[in-house]
Amino acid sequence: MTEQELRKRLEGLRIEHRDLDAAIDALTLAGSTDQLQIARLKKRKLRLRDQIAIVEDLLLPDIIA
Repeated sequence: MTEQELRKRLEGLRIEHRDLDAAIDALTLAGSTDQLQIARLKKRKLRLRDQIAIVEDLLLPDIIA
């Protein structure tokens, strides 16, 4: 993957992460009793966070101090 493709993927992952955060908040504020759905959304959000970290690591190489 090129750097440009990685940056585009990173932006897409961040948008999806924000959208999930908003969905979780909306369900919580609406008093949703579907805790299973909320738990699944939170789990997906954590997976996205991991994917974001991986892409960020690919874009920012380690610097040996």
